[in-house]
Amino acid sequence: MSWKKRAEGAYHHGNLREALIQAARELIKEKGPAGFTFADAARSAGVSPAAPYRHFRDREALLADVAREGFQRFEAMLANGWNGGKPDAMTAFNNVGKAYLAFARAEPAYYAAMFESGLPPDLSPDLRAASERAFGMLRTAADGVVALLPAGKRPPALMMSLHIWSMAHGIASLFGRGDAGRRTLPMTAEELLESAMLIYLQGLGFSQKT
Repeated sequence: MSWKKRAEGAYHHGNLREALIQAARELIKEKGPAGFTFADAARSAGVSPAAPYRHFRDREALLADVAREGFQRFEAMLANGWNGGKPDAMTAFNNVGKAYLAFARAEPAYYAAMFESGLPPDLSPDLRAASERAFGMLRTAADGVVALLPAGKRPPALMMSLHIWSMAHGIASLFGRGDAGRRTLPMTAEELLESAMLIYLQGLGFSQKT
C-alpha cells in the first residue's frame, strides 16, 4: 500500500494527528527528543513529508503536542496516587511520589518530551495549562500534608511541592538511564524516594506518627 493511500485513510478517519503523535513517541523512545526530523515523523506515520503541516506548524509544535498529551496522562496518574488524600494524607502523599516514578518508567517517551526536549513552557497555551495542572496535583498533595502540622509551623506548600518534585524528578532521571552509564545502586527507585521523603519530612517537623 502506498503512503498516499495510507494518508488518505488517515484523513478519512480523522486520525492523522494522533498517528503523527504516536510516530513521534516511538521515535523519541528510539532516538530521544532531538534525534529525529519532521520528515522522519511523517515517514513513520506513513504519510508524505507535507502531510503533517495540515496539523502542525513544525517539528517543535508536534513535540509540544506529545508533551501536552504526556502531561495529561501524568496528571491522571498523580491524581490516582493522591486519591483524594485517602486513606490518609501521608500515605496518599507517598503514593503520589510512587506514581511519579511509575509514570517515568512506563512512559519514557512522554517523559522525555515533557522534560528533556527543551520546549519553552509557553510554546502553546494548551501545553502550559496541561503542565500546570500536573504540577497542581503535587501542590494539592503538599497542601494536604502541610495541613497536618500546627498552623504556626507549616512550611509553604509551594516550596514543599517544589522540593518533592525535585527529589522525584532527580530519582526518576537517575534510574531512567538504560545504558552502561547508569550506576548500580543498592536500592530501588521507590526505596530511595521513600527514604529521601522520610528524611525531608522529619526535617520539617513531621513525625512517623503524623
